[in-house]
Amino acid sequence: MSTAFVESAKVMAKGQVTVPKAVRNRLGVSSGDRLAFVVDGDEVRVVNSARYAMSMLQAGLEGEAERLGLDSEEAVNDLVAELRSK
Repeated sequence: MSTAFVESAKVMAKGQVTVPKAVRNRLGVSSGDRLAFVVDGDEVRVVNSARYAMSMLQAGLEGEAERLGLDSEEAVNDLVAELRSK
């Protein structure tokens, strides 16, 4: 089931746009939160900046645990504890 929808907003003289409530709700953002604009050619996606940053971090770290020989959650926790103690 697709949950896609279309909303529009007017760009004001200083480039400001009010993000429609339905879009804010979908993105999980409220006053003071940040948005990221992902530009790909002539298309732009507006995303929750914090969620986007986390997904980019996760993508960048993909495979690192295996590369470091960390084969369990306990091994990861041990490494984190070791790094914090330094």
